[in-house]
Amino acid sequence: MSKRDYYEVLGVSKGASDQELKKAYRRLAMKYHPDRNPDSSEAEEKFKEAKEAYEVLTNEQKRHAYDQYGHAGVDQSQGGFHGAGAESFSDIFGDVFGDIFGGGQRGGGRQRQRRGADLQYNLELSLEDAVKGIKKQIKIPTYVSCDTCDGSGAKKGSSSSTCGTCKGVGQVRMQQGFFSVQQTCPTCHGQGTVIKDPCGSCSGQGRVRKEKTLSVKIPAGVDTGDRIRLTGEGEAGGPGSVPGDLYVQVHVKEHSIFVREGDNLYCEMPISFITACLGGELEVPTLEGRVKLKVPEETQTGRMFRLRGKGISPMRGGMRGDLMCRVIVETPVNLNKEQKKMLQEFDNYLQGSKKQHSPKSSNWWEGVKNFWDEMTN
Repeated sequence: MSKRDYYEVLGVSKGASDQELKKAYRRLAMKYHPDRNPDSSEAEEKFKEAKEAYEVLTNEQKRHAYDQYGHAGVDQSQGGFHGAGAESFSDIFGDVFGDIFGGGQRGGGRQRQRRGADLQYNLELSLEDAVKGIKKQIKIPTYVSCDTCDGSGAKKGSSSSTCGTCKGVGQVRMQQGFFSVQQTCPTCHGQGTVIKDPCGSCSGQGRVRKEKTLSVKIPAGVDTGDRIRLTGEGEAGGPGSVPGDLYVQVHVKEHSIFVREGDNLYCEMPISFITACLGGELEVPTLEGRVKLKVPEETQTGRMFRLRGKGISPMRGGMRGDLMCRVIVETPVNLNKEQKKMLQEFDNYLQGSKKQHSPKSSNWWEGVKNFWDEMTN
């Protein structure tokens, strides 16, 4: 009986790519595989035919020979294609299901070295400490490597042995119907070794619960949300594993005077009505001490003054930020009759003056007047 054309078997054109060949073969294999058609000799033949076609056409040399000479170019007697037995269903689709079920290595393979868990420590800092930088002692409750067995989990003088279930591979293959799934060995939990004589201090875990003290160097300029990574200071993972990392999460507490925005600091400073009118010199607080600020006469409330270089130095270098100081004119309170009378006389004097003493107020009321006029017209 003559063989069908391989391209016809797979239902592809002669110029089909490897990806197209693979897609066509998967479709046919899924349909005709003997595991899915146990009582059909016809399905088994179609599967073998598709497998033979796929193996020839995905081999560059065999495909070239087939395109030139047909089936004669890949005949068994010429050293071409050999056999067409039904391989495992999971071997065909291993690249699809491997990642899902933990496979991905044909014939097994030792798992990657396990790693201990990463830890996070929330560290609260004052604004002063965050700006200047500081060393902090912190205490971390965690698992650390057992000192008695040096983290091996085995009793002093003994050692672990190769796991009899997985033969040291760390994974086992489980057959379920036409699926063959590779998973972590239940006996050694992926280690490939078992401990027959466990350490008495850690019960074979290779780690013990302990509170350890660490010194953390906080760089100058850190802000809320910054993280400092301490490699290898996380949780120990047990025998054959490496410890995780510790992440110190920074949170800067609110300050009674300053508000931080990036590398700049902001503060509000109350000034008297008299100082706002006549001007004067004020002492302004900074994180490094007091500085003088000259307030010009006729200063309006809300005016912002910039003190350059009195802010924060960036953690990763660059120009230092500024201190932005907003003045708030404070209205006098608890006035006695005499003081109120003096202010009333002063206001009457201003109202009778020909000079404009309240330009913003005058402009605002002029705008209101125009608005009302437009509403009534």
